[in-house]
Amino acid sequence: MVVNESLQSQIQFLIEIDKLKTIERKTRIIHGDRLENDAEHSWHLAMMALILQSHSNKEVDILKVIKMLLVHDLVEIDAGDTFAYDTVGHADKYDREIKAAHRLFGILPEEQAEELLNLWLEFEAKETNEAQFASSMDRLQPLIHNHQNEGDTWQKYNITSEQVLNRNREIENGSETLWTYAQQIIQNSVDKGILTKSKS
Repeated sequence: MVVNESLQSQIQFLIEIDKLKTIERKTRIIHGDRLENDAEHSWHLAMMALILQSHSNKEVDILKVIKMLLVHDLVEIDAGDTFAYDTVGHADKYDREIKAAHRLFGILPEEQAEELLNLWLEFEAKETNEAQFASSMDRLQPLIHNHQNEGDTWQKYNITSEQVLNRNREIENGSETLWTYAQQIIQNSVDKGILTKSKS
């Protein structure tokens, strides 16, 4: 079988990114006892963007948002998942991830490699309407999971409501409506006793 070089590199990339299914996150899935993996997380974010796009502060190119959400965590194949509240891990997070981005996207033909790298960089910069809305999805999804799971991750790692508020405040940049909803979730979690205001 003769496969042209461009197709061969695309298939190689698709095989490589299957590793995303093996990267566990700290958040448990809603309808089960196991941890969510990065591939599931990315799929869920893409669906959230599709369904919730009407709540974006500004008009967005939804295809671009979905592309960003499918691409943004691929770097964790090499860099690993950095827990949202791990301040030490965040110190060198960007350095680890940009190195991973160049390796992974570099597998692709040059034009596609450049497109995916630029999407990843745009998401990280959080300056465009699309990046801000995509980031809102990335913040909101684990918030919903934790609320549905009786604060599982929050309690396991002794996370406070102040930390959760500070971490998720940038939801507002993409959607004021969803930030209001997020604050209601956080307050409800405090009221239910599944999220504490201070470390015990």
